Amino acid sequence: MEVRQEGTISRSELRVTLEGEAARSPAARRAAQRMVEIGLGARLDTRPFYRAFRRDSLIGGALGHARGLRIAGAASLWEALVTAVLSQQVNLVFAYDIRRELALAFGRRARRRGETFVAFPLPERLARESERALARFRLSRAKAGTLARLAEAFATRRLSESEIEELPDDQAIGKLVEIKGVGRWTAEIALLRGLGRADVFPGGDLGVVKYVAMELLGHRARVTENRMRHFADRWRPYRGLALVYAYAEIGRRRSRQDG
Repeated sequence: MEVRQEGTISRSELRVTLEGEAARSPAARRAAQRMVEIGLGARLDTRPFYRAFRRDSLIGGALGHARGLRIAGAASLWEALVTAVLSQQVNLVFAYDIRRELALAFGRRARRRGETFVAFPLPERLARESERALARFRLSRAKAGTLARLAEAFATRRLSESEIEELPDDQAIGKLVEIKGVGRWTAEIALLRGLGRADVFPGGDLGVVKYVAMELLGHRARVTENRMRHFADRWRPYRGLALVYAYAEIGRRRSRQDG
């Protein structure tokens, strides 16, 4: 699958090309559409968001200098959940290194134009591994257990993306946290990245309670999760998307300071 943006910024189109033996199959087209709509955020109509917050004191400027920015998503809710679990209480470089190792060990491979592509492991494949085997990938016993339980839940269809997609945000979070090891932060990050839920706000994220609080709101130290959730209510029903632009504004300010 290859996606190219054509046209101008104000009138652009995404051209999607599928290659391979199964390129014309309905399954391939559904997967491509899902990736474009959620993975690239193309399903979300951002025009009401721009109109509502173009004069917002914190993110209004970012709507201009970062216009078009969307929620960057994963290829599936399963992948987003696993990535969120790996990212719990560690830096992202370490988490994504383990993610890469899991893909190399258990992901399917394909050759195209002389290049090898590695897919994210399917839950059915990961469910065949014991917690001890997963722990060898520099995972704590708690994380290995969580991945094993998530893999089993998805493999047996006790948990499915289609089911979660039908639920409103609060109910979806409630369903996900039924899995031991999946807390509210993990569920919110997964819904934000895995389903492109524009109003899901991970209020307990370090980036929120520290960087947004200090670099945008002017606090001298990190603040509580509840305080940030209350503050973010002004961005409903686009709290998650607004957070993306808040980070873009932080990045712009840091660049100006470095320059």
